Amino acid sequence: MTKPTIGIIGAGKLGTTLGKLLVDADYPVLISGSGSTDKIALTVSVLIPGAQAVTNAELANQADIVVLALPLSKYQEIDSELLKGKLVIDAMNYWWEVDGLDNIYSDEEQSSSEKVQAYFQDSTIIKAFNHMGYHNLSDDARPDTPDNRKAQIITGDDQEAVKVVETIVETIGFTPLYIGDLKNGVILEPGSPLFGASLGVEETQAIVDEELEKV
Repeated sequence: MTKPTIGIIGAGKLGTTLGKLLVDADYPVLISGSGSTDKIALTVSVLIPGAQAVTNAELANQADIVVLALPLSKYQEIDSELLKGKLVIDAMNYWWEVDGLDNIYSDEEQSSSEKVQAYFQDSTIIKAFNHMGYHNLSDDARPDTPDNRKAQIITGDDQEAVKVVETIVETIGFTPLYIGDLKNGVILEPGSPLFGASLGVEETQAIVDEELEKV
């Protein structure tokens, strides 16, 4: 079966790390960054051989699944109409060094992914690849064995879309751990013990259970 084409918006450390994992798992991969493709073409060819540098519009037109791997403060710079009808993986986090000192992207009423879903209202948002550092994504992937895999936490409101993302997570070498609706993604954000965690399933689940009790 032909694997879906995955487009990654964001050619930084997270985007290139995910891109390499996906290319290595035989997914067709498109990468876009800010501005023209000339700015990222060399980076993509060196770090992700096999991936293709494209514009946001080209990515939206060609990709079956889109990953948002850009600074959280930049997501509203993407025209929401571009991603209409798409399954979109939100891999973003608030980080004060790039997003500013005032965290306006999450509050008691909405997690950051719920705000992203509200903006991309005609897309299906699934939160994944946000709690683990890019270096752990690279170093801890176990695509060739089911043993000793780290948990990759997923939240989402659409069960069919969750299953699609779980397959991607499995294929690149992690064990998917679904913890419920997008609102539960608040426990994966900076300040949570799960932020930055690269742990086994049982240990991760224990922390998830503790954190969800506080929500």
